[in-house]
Amino acid sequence: MAVIGNSEEQMRAEIEDLKRQLGDRHDGHGAPRGITPLGSRPHPSKSVLTRLAIGLVLLVVLAFFGGYLPMAGRQTALAKEAKEDGLAIPVVNVTPAERSPGKSELVLPGNLQAETEAPVVAHQAGYIVKRYADIGDRVKEGQVLAEIRAVELDEQVRQAAATREQAAATLEQANASLRQGRSTSDMANTTASRYKTLLAQDAVNRQDAEVFQSQADSLRASVTALENAVTAARSSLTASEANLNRLTQVQGYLKVKAPFTGVITQRNVDTGALVADGSTLLFRIAQVDRLRAFVNAPQGDATSIRVGQTAEVLIPNLPSKKFMGKVARTANALDTVTRTMLTEIELSNSEGLLLPGMYAQVNFMTPRADPPMVIKGDTLVVRADGPQVAVVGTDDVVHYRHVALGRDYGDRVEVISGLNEGERLVINPGDSVQDGVKVKPVLLARPGAKPVR
Repeated sequence: MAVIGNSEEQMRAEIEDLKRQLGDRHDGHGAPRGITPLGSRPHPSKSVLTRLAIGLVLLVVLAFFGGYLPMAGRQTALAKEAKEDGLAIPVVNVTPAERSPGKSELVLPGNLQAETEAPVVAHQAGYIVKRYADIGDRVKEGQVLAEIRAVELDEQVRQAAATREQAAATLEQANASLRQGRSTSDMANTTASRYKTLLAQDAVNRQDAEVFQSQADSLRASVTALENAVTAARSSLTASEANLNRLTQVQGYLKVKAPFTGVITQRNVDTGALVADGSTLLFRIAQVDRLRAFVNAPQGDATSIRVGQTAEVLIPNLPSKKFMGKVARTANALDTVTRTMLTEIELSNSEGLLLPGMYAQVNFMTPRADPPMVIKGDTLVVRADGPQVAVVGTDDVVHYRHVALGRDYGDRVEVISGLNEGERLVINPGDSVQDGVKVKPVLLARPGAKPVR
């Protein structure tokens, strides 16, 4: 700017000098001295023209140097500043590596199921004559849900009853024959005993005594046969009664009843429908006063989940409600395909807000014996040879270091190995932050804190 000022003052001085030289040649009337009026004016002298030409050239030269020199000075200053900037130490924001808390929050997706759920099928083929329950009905244990009519079963029950009566009569007849046989056998034994006594006294013939003894032995064998007949008749009666009881129980199944208290979640038949025994699904009932949440815990967290541990169950469409449950059981083994462990959480549904089949988020608070390091997500650099972080040493020199990552929280990432607590990490390292470069770190202790140099 000083050069520009000097050039302007010099130009003004030259112009004033030319004006004075020209003013000396004018008279009082404004006409140049020594110049004749128009028509008789002589040609200008060569000295005057020469001075004018020199003045014009001088003006052009002064104008050129008055603009170029300042511009050249500015370019030189800018080049110097750029060179100084290139040699300056870059300033970077750094944050310390911190250790994660002793308790880790683990959120896993899960689904809700009824604590007890069972299908209700027909035990006998027939036609539905009446239906008493429908989807959504709350039923009690033993409540009749539907009635089935089976004509063939009724005939089988009557036939079994007749068979039982026949077996009972056969048993009674066998018992009567046994009593008669025993009476006859006792009489024969008494007669044979008397003849034996008389034979010892030579009062009767030996042949007669032997005949009566033979009759007593024969009647004794007949009694044994009659006893066996009674046992067979008794067994036949027992079989007949068992068959009758079975058919009577099956006949009782014609009234389809709820196996436990719950809610009807499915109905597949209506009045007049033909059902087959053991294969037709009539209803599905679920017990919903208590529910179970099933989640698949990943391998890294499977060992930290214990039976009896408290878990918080959140439902996306019920954001203001939190349901507390406990881990009831785990599979104690990992699925070989997903590498996850099935975990079951039991929770109460006394208010009836939860429904089987709902999607849920289960929050576990798992303790950690050796918590890993945790870093900000914008300090991580992912390259072809793996994840790295730019660590600023005590000498303020940057060194890139490979790290092994753990759980990803979005804005924060766990580091299993490769870092020590308190080490300074560069936030968003750019191209100027190369390995071995000295930097000027600005510490950001926590999110939202002011930089501390």
